[in-house]
Amino acid sequence: MIVVPVKEGENIEKALKKFKRKFEKTGVVKELRRRQCFDKPSIIKREQKNHAVYVQQMQRSED
Repeated sequence: MIVVPVKEGENIEKALKKFKRKFEKTGVVKELRRRQCFDKPSIIKREQKNHAVYVQQMQRSED
């Protein structure tokens, strides 16, 4: 449960911003989107491999 303490006289928009930031950090929305569709394990491995190759190329280009 997310609790956002609101000080007396504090703007409600500011409190709402704090709540949104805390909610985003929990990763609930990201997890829901990930669970909406099933990805085969082979596809996940392929994406991880492609990402690793991409990161390696980016590191080489920096050097």
